[in-house]
Amino acid sequence: MSAARPNDLAQALSRTIVGQDRVIEALLLALLANGHVLLEGPPGLAKTLACRALAAALDGEFKRIQFTPDLLPSDIVGTRIFDQRESAFATVLGPIFANVVLADEINRAPAKVQSALLEAMQERQVTIGPQSYALPDPFVVMATMNPLDSEGTYALPIAQMDRFLMKVNVGYPSREEELTILDRFAIADTQPARAVASLDDVRAWRAQAHDVHLDAKVKRYIVDLVTKTRAAGGVEVSAPSGDSLRVAELIDYGASPRATLALAFLSRGRALLAGRDFALPDDVRAIAPHALGHRVGFNYRLAAEGVLADAAIDAMIEAVPAP
Repeated sequence: MSAARPNDLAQALSRTIVGQDRVIEALLLALLANGHVLLEGPPGLAKTLACRALAAALDGEFKRIQFTPDLLPSDIVGTRIFDQRESAFATVLGPIFANVVLADEINRAPAKVQSALLEAMQERQVTIGPQSYALPDPFVVMATMNPLDSEGTYALPIAQMDRFLMKVNVGYPSREEELTILDRFAIADTQPARAVASLDDVRAWRAQAHDVHLDAKVKRYIVDLVTKTRAAGGVEVSAPSGDSLRVAELIDYGASPRATLALAFLSRGRALLAGRDFALPDDVRAIAPHALGHRVGFNYRLAAEGVLADAAIDAMIEAVPAP
């Protein structure tokens, strides 16, 4: 049997998920770049289904964690219990030990629980008691968030937001796509494709993505984009009132160097999905909003002026000329 390709996985997901091409691409890029992805959107837009479909298409272990206000860190990473028969402590590993972890409604758990994810997402290990335990390879956290219901939710810490490789805002499908959803799911239950690719395939894809050529001009373009979020002098955005506002006055802090690395990883992965062994400025520009939007800290004026964060990010991207 020949090795699977990333596009085989994309086609398998497309047979289950209708009209969410950006979500499918984000999930695949997270695999190729060995990162994590945050999906934000109203309920009912197949965010959870997309994550479950990806886990089914991969021949790996999948765990779902439903985040709630009463969740404890030990419910995620595991804990130590006393074995009376052995007169010793035994370690019970938590659901974080899986290849694909779905953190459903991640903003419904308090900061103490969120901090339990930090070590896992960055170091790919967890510490339980006196010992550290390595997580499986590959290990991908796919989190979902509902922006409409703010009651009983907690803002994600800045450090944790920075650890998500990308954040994708999930929108409503078009009329034609919704008709397709109706035809596909209203009559019969459509099961996701299973075992389309193996974990060895994913590791091979990651190696191929790492070998994608990144020209010096593209590297400088990436750095210029990230730097623009820290010094957005001269960049303006239109407010709903019709006034032009300086983007620099809406920002408290710009993206970190982790954003620079994320743009490099994601542009290489996007080039691999397109069948190229080199990344283009168009690859960088296409994924820049998803890599930068959640890493830029906007102040109160953004909401006061009625400006969308996406509009401010797009304005900064447009202000940087592509090579």
